[in-house]
Order: sequence, then C-alpha cells, then structure tokens
Amino acid sequence: MKRKALFPGSFDPFTAGHLNILRRALTMFDEVVVAVGINQDKRGFFSMDQRMDIIRQATSGMSGVSVIKYENLTIDTCKEMGIKHIVRGVRNMLDFETERSIADMNRRLAPDVETIIIPTSQEFAHISSSAVRDILRHRGDTRQFLPDGVVLPETE
Repeated sequence: MKRKALFPGSFDPFTAGHLNILRRALTMFDEVVVAVGINQDKRGFFSMDQRMDIIRQATSGMSGVSVIKYENLTIDTCKEMGIKHIVRGVRNMLDFETERSIADMNRRLAPDVETIIIPTSQEFAHISSSAVRDILRHRGDTRQFLPDGVVLPETE
C-alpha cells in the first residue's frame, strides 16, 4: 500500500521553501498531495488556478506529486482521500508553535491522522509567501525566492 501524505497550504505563492519541504516529504512518502486551500484570514494575491499552475510548474517532472484544491477542513480532506498523514513546514519557533496547535486540534478531530512537521532547510528559512507578495507589490525581482523555472502570472 502506498504511503500518502497531504501537504496543505494557501501557497500564495508556492516558494522555494515550500518545494524544499515537498522534496523532503517525498523521501518519507510515496505520494504527496499538495492541497491548495483558502485561508479565511488571508486575502488571496493569486487566484486558486494561478496558485495551482505555479505549483505544477515547480513540480513538473517530479513523480509522486499531485495538486488539488480544497475548501473544507484539512482533516476532512484527509478523511475523504483516505490519507493518514499531514505534512507541514516550519521556518522558526513561531511557525512551530502555530503548527503544533493546529496538529493538536486535528488530532482531536481525527486521532488516526498524524501531522509530520518538517523544519525547512536553513537556506530557505527567510522565505515567506508574505514577503514574496510584498516584493511583487513593489515590482521587485522574486526569482531567487521561487522554485527554478516558475514564471509568475502578471499582477496588477
């Protein structure tokens, strides 16, 4: 039986740090489903379709990766897909505390689904989607923060 994990996030946009976490998750799982969700606390910069396209560009040629969108609870998506592991990346202790709290809540909702928290490699720890969006808003060059080969759609 294939070991499958869900890697959820808003991925607005998908960064080199996200790709680092995904690649490392693929060393533990046969398949990783990148699940693009809607974060009610964040106003989307890129549309859902644009975010999914960016991820497909970043993962082109990688085996074991699929990309979906979802609008319900992450834990419900896991249940629907028969997935027993959630992968989350953290850059620092603040991220860790947030992710640990979410993992604890998810465990209460679905005790059979485990969260795997992967710290990003140090070379990517400074990259956040928020910072990339800010650079984009000011017409800056974001290439060094994105996976190789990713071409972002034009923004207003």
